[in-house]
Amino acid sequence: MMAEAGAGGPRLAELLALGRRLWEELEASTEPSSGAPAVQDKVRQGLDALQRAAAMVTQLELFSENEELEEIASADLKFMLLPALLGALTLKQVDLSRRREHLESAREHFLHFLKLCRNYGLSSFQLPPGTSSEEEARSSPAPRDPSQPNLVAMAMSRSAKIERYKQKKELENKLASMSSSVESGTADEDQIREFYVLQIQKWIGTSLEEIESIDQELVILKSRDAARQAPAGPRGPPRPARTPVKPFILTRDAAQARVFGAGYPGLPTMTVDDWYEQRRKQGIVSQQAFGEPGSPPCPSSSAGTSDEEMQKQQKETEEEEDDEEALRKARDWDDWKDTHPRGYGNRHNMG
Repeated sequence: MMAEAGAGGPRLAELLALGRRLWEELEASTEPSSGAPAVQDKVRQGLDALQRAAAMVTQLELFSENEELEEIASADLKFMLLPALLGALTLKQVDLSRRREHLESAREHFLHFLKLCRNYGLSSFQLPPGTSSEEEARSSPAPRDPSQPNLVAMAMSRSAKIERYKQKKELENKLASMSSSVESGTADEDQIREFYVLQIQKWIGTSLEEIESIDQELVILKSRDAARQAPAGPRGPPRPARTPVKPFILTRDAAQARVFGAGYPGLPTMTVDDWYEQRRKQGIVSQQAFGEPGSPPCPSSSAGTSDEEMQKQQKETEEEEDDEEALRKARDWDDWKDTHPRGYGNRHNMG
């Protein structure tokens, strides 16, 4: 198998190196938007290189379910990272109309990588829920009531996350100390093998985290799609639009409306006669309510009093009321002085 990999080695190694380099550049990019043309161009180039490399790995049959990790050549171990890198680059696509498709595709890539690593015993971990494999079905617990929270599972999940975080930091430190010798070509085969195994173990933790995040986003997207496709409930006929009624102030007559107005600008006024005329035109008040020609005159019109006479009467009434009020106040003041001597209530200067 080493010879087969060597035959197509240079081209395959170049494709993997290109895809990985583009992914690292995207991770370290300071571009403000992930949807920028330059960013998405790198994403497409990286996906193209990695997909071609993955097709070559499949054609060469570098990995098999019937072999052990020791049977894989040290130089070929790095190609096990292809599915994980494909998943990571797939997530960097920003086409919102195909977001669900990209999430599901990335999940398949990460899951493929995890199954491959589990098959070779590279790490001890549990595959994410929803994995359709007989092995995962055998290791899964018995069905339980979904309405009850599984506190044990939640505690185990939290502990697993903490443990993965610690392992990730340890792996990053080891890889940083070994990368210079491997990249310079001074490392021996054992060091190269350990370096690639550590990289694979690091990506195992990354893949588990990415799948968990993908599953959470898929739940949101599926709920949104279901809400959009849900049929609208039965609705009654629409209510007719109601014409807004303008406020107004009723006045005794036209003269009073001209003199006093409404009290503040912009508010229309109308007399009682105008208001009744408006209501009669609307059919709300009968015509006899305020006297048509030939009908008995209403009490208000029988008096025959002109506007000037009404104003004069009103003025006289107001003057009489003012005189009576002034007289009453004067009498009350005299009565009060009779019962209260001067200085009553002033206690500021008492000895």
